[in-house]
Amino acid sequence: MPAVTTVSNHIRSDGISHAYGDRPVLTDVSLVVAPGTRLGLIGENGAGKSTLLRILGGAEVPDAGVVARPARTGLLWQEVRAASHETLSTLIEQAIADVRRIERELERAADALGEGDDDAVRRYELALDAAERADVWSVDARRDELLAGLGVGDIPLERRLEEVSGGQRSRFALAALLLSRPDALLLDEPTNHLDDDAAAFLQRQLVAWPGPVVFASHDRAFLDEVATELLDIDRTRRGTTRFGGGYSDYLAEKAAERARWQEQYEAEQRELGLLKHAVAETARNINHDRPIRDGNKMAFGMRGDKVEQQKSRRIRNARGRYEELLETQVRKPREPLRFSGIPRGSHALDDDGLLVQLTDARIDGRLEVPSLQIEPTARILLTGHNGAGKSTLLHVLAGTLHLDAGSVQRRKGLRIGLLEQDVRWADATQSPRRIYERAVGERRAEALSLVSLGLVAPRDVDRPVGVLSIGQQRRLALALIVARPPHVFLLDEPTNHLSLALATELEDALGGYPGAVVVASHDRWLRRRWEGQRRELRNGRLLPAFG
Repeated sequence: MPAVTTVSNHIRSDGISHAYGDRPVLTDVSLVVAPGTRLGLIGENGAGKSTLLRILGGAEVPDAGVVARPARTGLLWQEVRAASHETLSTLIEQAIADVRRIERELERAADALGEGDDDAVRRYELALDAAERADVWSVDARRDELLAGLGVGDIPLERRLEEVSGGQRSRFALAALLLSRPDALLLDEPTNHLDDDAAAFLQRQLVAWPGPVVFASHDRAFLDEVATELLDIDRTRRGTTRFGGGYSDYLAEKAAERARWQEQYEAEQRELGLLKHAVAETARNINHDRPIRDGNKMAFGMRGDKVEQQKSRRIRNARGRYEELLETQVRKPREPLRFSGIPRGSHALDDDGLLVQLTDARIDGRLEVPSLQIEPTARILLTGHNGAGKSTLLHVLAGTLHLDAGSVQRRKGLRIGLLEQDVRWADATQSPRRIYERAVGERRAEALSLVSLGLVAPRDVDRPVGVLSIGQQRRLALALIVARPPHVFLLDEPTNHLSLALATELEDALGGYPGAVVVASHDRWLRRRWEGQRRELRNGRLLPAFG
């Protein structure tokens, strides 16, 4: 069925399907988002969230299905779609061109009232309604409020896009979209590049938005605070599942769903075992093994026929049920990410004393650490704005950056693992399986397979690592560390490029990690639930401990 688009005050899709070449992305997706509803899209990387937003916004045409949306529907792309030589002022004016058009139409409609046009009253009513929805009278005041709220109010509008950072460009694009006051909003990762204050400001804007809102986000705190419903796009199930409430409600329902899944799996496995036993043993256990008594051979034969029939029927029933259940059984639930502990044979470390100590450590112009001590079971969260020095400090701890002054002391035999933000591979043609075997050794790889860690899908283990997504490559890097847990585990923005489920599982696993953990993160969900020590970096200087 060809794609059809209609106008509605709702956002609606019926039977949307779309593929890129021979790779299906969306299959029969249907949803309705009423005014006042804020629907959060969640799912694995590549599940089709961005594609769905583009289709709902009219930027992409689906292969099949029906789309309905308000006439003025605004779409925020992850990347700013404007020429780098354009000014920030031009970016904003292009976004509100429709608002300016509505304003001009209201003026023309008002003039027509005095000319006695028969349709003038109706025309003016429509223009006034559109102007009120677009809030045309407060555009300039709202522009200043939005730019200030998103943290870019002090940047001159005469600057070109190429003269500001990518994060600043994204904030201006978001401000321009909100300023245009569309009847419906479609947002792709709207909190990317936002600090806590700007994210809180955006939250207030969306909660008060009168029209339908659909947004895709990996920001669990934002999903929890903004979404009234969640749509889980799961290609493994060939469909979508809708959940009421925010992310906390979603987690509770997913936990209950997994418990039901596990219960059904275990019940089916027990039944399969019993049926297999029944097929093999019923013939022996149904009686008629006793010897024939003299004088009773005729009766025995009659009873024997009935027993044989009964036996055959029971075996057929058991075999039929066994084959049916074998075909329809649910697959085993994937085990959540868990650390198994320091492998046997590794350098043994006692629980006393320090693992790492920095004293008056300094890298000129980048980092200054008066003191930092890491104990065997430390849990340290590093916070601070972009460029504050978090990644630099992690590299110093890992030994990949050298100090200009001061000292760093590490326990003898200490093994340190660093999960970097940017993963690079020496040979992009190598498969994850081969990289894993070389990193952990063939014996370890055989005892603890890459797939068993739950981080790399079976379909990806033999593909060239260079063709995998950023998220898939980062999960492989994490697997290399998980397979041989270090004494000190350093993680730089660990939830970036991970699915919501895996990010949550990783955080849960870190709580029980059998060594020291140091995490640098902007993730508000992670930071709000952190139970260990907190250290803030400000302009490269590590402040005293708190929390």
